[in-house]
Amino acid sequence: MAILLGIDTGGTYTDAVLLDDIADKIVSSAKSLTTRPDLSFGIGAAIDAVLSNSDTDPTDVALVSLSTTLATNALIEGQGGRIALIFIGFEQSELDKADLTDAIGSDPVLFVSGGHSHNGAEISSLDIDALSAWLETISLGLTGIAIASRFATRNPEHEIIAREMVRKKLGIPVTCSHELSQSLGGPKRALTAVLNARLIGMIDRLIESVLSHMERREISARLMVVRGDGALISSDLARERPIETILSGPAASIAGAQWLTGEKNALVSDIGGTTTDICLLRNGSPKIDPNGAKVGKYRTMVEAVAMRTFGLGGDSEVTVEDGLDAALFLGPRRVMPVSLLAIDHADLVHESLDRALRLDAAPVEASRFVLGLWTDLPSNLDDREAIIADRLQGGPQRWSDVVRNRIDEPALARLVKRGLVMMVGVTPTDASHVLGLVSDWDGLAATKALSLFGRQRVGGGDRLAKTAQDVAERIVEQMTVQTSLAVLETAFAEEGWDKPAELSLHDLTKFGLRRQSNIARVDVGLAVPLIGLGASAQCYYGAVGERLGCQTILPTDGGVANAIGAVVGQIAIHAEGSITSAGEGAFVVHLPDGPSQFGDKDTAVKTLRDILTASATEQATAAGVEEVRVTESLDLREAQIEAQTMFIEATLRVTASGRPRIAS
Repeated sequence: MAILLGIDTGGTYTDAVLLDDIADKIVSSAKSLTTRPDLSFGIGAAIDAVLSNSDTDPTDVALVSLSTTLATNALIEGQGGRIALIFIGFEQSELDKADLTDAIGSDPVLFVSGGHSHNGAEISSLDIDALSAWLETISLGLTGIAIASRFATRNPEHEIIAREMVRKKLGIPVTCSHELSQSLGGPKRALTAVLNARLIGMIDRLIESVLSHMERREISARLMVVRGDGALISSDLARERPIETILSGPAASIAGAQWLTGEKNALVSDIGGTTTDICLLRNGSPKIDPNGAKVGKYRTMVEAVAMRTFGLGGDSEVTVEDGLDAALFLGPRRVMPVSLLAIDHADLVHESLDRALRLDAAPVEASRFVLGLWTDLPSNLDDREAIIADRLQGGPQRWSDVVRNRIDEPALARLVKRGLVMMVGVTPTDASHVLGLVSDWDGLAATKALSLFGRQRVGGGDRLAKTAQDVAERIVEQMTVQTSLAVLETAFAEEGWDKPAELSLHDLTKFGLRRQSNIARVDVGLAVPLIGLGASAQCYYGAVGERLGCQTILPTDGGVANAIGAVVGQIAIHAEGSITSAGEGAFVVHLPDGPSQFGDKDTAVKTLRDILTASATEQATAAGVEEVRVTESLDLREAQIEAQTMFIEATLRVTASGRPRIAS
């Protein structure tokens, strides 16, 4: 019997599953709360529980595979480490492309001369003196550096030189854009490098937490990580390229959904604490997004399943929109549920809520708290951030005790963005506790928080709701509405219709969801089954299916589908390169260490094929594949000019794949 251990670390829960690879069945599953800032406690608890539940000897585990939504959640919430961008050969105006300015925020950027042309020739020498002087000015506190040079995919020389200078001077992780993608489009490559640099610290801590607990439990198996396209990669590669783990959790959930249900054609919707991820399963497989993974507002160059990610989950912040109707809205920010905070801090939560409930006009902030997440507080805080952090040194506090004046709130927001602080407030999870749909945490605290939340004055001066039950029902109804709109938007996008987000909100769509049939008949719904995954899917997706008029499938083990999907995938290593023409009889092969020229096309293609095949095969073997399967795709672009064939460009992609070796 070969036992495989699958782990999924999400924003709220860490799941673990043991799978019998021979019998193809689940042996045991377990959940534990994801623990921040030290992830090792939650991971360790999940691993220990799943081993204990099945009485499995840890030495029998033959493979460990990890999926995670942490990278996805960080990008959705705008979190990550502080980084800098070295932008070689680009102009200031190019920061405005591909949402690069937004992704960088207030972090430093160096514009330095250099870069190459389309055919790999140097257009300007790298200004080493300027780069060296800039490195002298960089203060401590950066967690990584991103480097993007013009046409680095055709010649990475300047990125490599800059990388070595940064490593020698600063000794921190460096991300080069050419290592993440061989596609053209400098600003988009730079964006991908920036996001990768932001995520390095987070994913490194996650992987180290898993490896440390494996060592403690004497699990000697290889650790793999799920990539955004559902394939497995080594944990070492994931440390270097954490950007490839965006949509890792959702990709694993798709594999898990197919394994659990056997469905070939369906929409799969996976609800977590922070996001809802929706993907079309067609003929048993998801498709790969041809434009690169899109998470939140960012379109990257990372290959991933064609997934639409929405900032909507069980722990989404509940807010009241302006207007007379006082509509509720969920997300996109994640906050810790009040019912969860009350588990470890009951006195603080209940005393604060009771005090506010005795007031006739308590502020809405009375149901909010603030929690510090650091182990060691960073030294690079500004004066106001340091004051806020000092107020949180003793543990979580009431919001009003942390934010004491107008300038405190922006400082708190900056700490939240950097992942150092978490807000606590009313969420759909709290509403589910009030309604008795779940009973995992402190339902009384949830009831008090929703009672207080419902007292706020809205619109014409009336209270939002009379009772906690009323507020809870409105929140769950809003979850149904927003989830249905997200599913419809995904379906419209898969149909190829223009502006699917706007179409999902169109008045005709609203009439269609109500099955309007008077003079005109309008009917809108889902024509394929909806598979609901996630710990809270059982609470919400029955109503979503009714609203969309479709079959709803809620598999028994859907709450741990990500962990299941983590161990049923294959390793797949891609290597890609291109060939351009520098003139008649001159074919330039663009290789990782620079361009090389050949006199004929066939020799150039063979050389590129041999190099890419050797690289991909070596990496796949190192990752644990014993029987490597190699496939390739050649995109050859030629033109007919006066009865002659003219070579323009060729792109070759080689994939080495196979199941990871199972330790004996």
